[in-house]
Amino acid sequence: MITETFIANNPKDAYNDALDTYGSTITLISAKQVESTQSESSHFEVTVGIHDEIYEAKALSILLKEAKEEDKHEEQVLLSEVDKLKEELALMKKKMTCAQRQSVLDKVKELFRQKGISDTWLEPICEILYAKSMMETSILEDDTLLISYILAEMDATLKIKEESLNESKIIMIVGPTGVGKTTTIAKLAARYTYMMDKSYKVGFINLDNYKIGAFDQLGHFAEVMDIKHLPIDNVQDFIEGLKVLTDYDVLFIDTTGMSPYDTQRFIRTVEFVQSDMDKKLEVNLVLPATIKYEDMHDIYNNFSFLNLNSVIISKFDETKYLGTLLNFMLLYKIPMSYFSIGQEVPDDLIVASKEYLLERFIDDLSHSS
Repeated sequence: MITETFIANNPKDAYNDALDTYGSTITLISAKQVESTQSESSHFEVTVGIHDEIYEAKALSILLKEAKEEDKHEEQVLLSEVDKLKEELALMKKKMTCAQRQSVLDKVKELFRQKGISDTWLEPICEILYAKSMMETSILEDDTLLISYILAEMDATLKIKEESLNESKIIMIVGPTGVGKTTTIAKLAARYTYMMDKSYKVGFINLDNYKIGAFDQLGHFAEVMDIKHLPIDNVQDFIEGLKVLTDYDVLFIDTTGMSPYDTQRFIRTVEFVQSDMDKKLEVNLVLPATIKYEDMHDIYNNFSFLNLNSVIISKFDETKYLGTLLNFMLLYKIPMSYFSIGQEVPDDLIVASKEYLLERFIDDLSHSS
């Protein structure tokens, strides 16, 4: 038998500790009060006898518990180290992914820049996408996906003015010299007269008396298509002309081509626009696809006070590089109504579509990517 002493503040607690440790098979050997030499307090010592096999079993249990706790601690340390390693690997992967995404982003942005798309439109789109990509998408890891995403954003940004002839109206065509205003009017007139579900009654009013031969050109189109054509010199004649043509479905007004800096002619055009009219007036700015962005910017800003309804794009057939035009339409978000794609009247005029513009741009883009 093996003896062991338990210490407590009272004999009962000491004996209960022995019972809790070795069970009821213990034998009480002694119990005594021991005075403390360092203070006035005292404690009790209870000595019990324990059968050898019970003592050994308890000792083994304690050793196993300690070993288990040590193993658990080592396992926790190992798991902690593994977690740290995972975090470091995730961080390395994130840094590599960020670098890869930035590389793809820079490459694609430069491609669009080279094709005429400015950072003014491009940067906000890419910043939003970059923020989203850190959480939920891998678009920035593939240049093809990124190009497709930007093209989809272009499609969502571009605006189209739907063709509608539900009511009689006046369509005024404005723009700088040489953009094809008169030819565009002829194409539109032919379209409304011969190519729609019904034939509309169309008339011409010509305000373009500055350009030599302008009246003759529009007059020639009017004669060929048997369309009423009135030349106008002043606002009073304009008002009288509207009365003469009051029962017409569509009246086209051809205006003087002018520089965006020609203030006097702009004022004259405004006088006509502000005249009393009994029909809805739509003002359409003709812009050539070949023009430089800076010129587009100036032209639009100077004609915009006419309350433009849409832009008609001319001379698509004279260029295959449409990035500058596309960039302008993305930034100003004015609706497009028609595209002039050649010189033939009326065949080479189509209703504006995002698909046509983007397909032409993609064709140019694909030769560089």
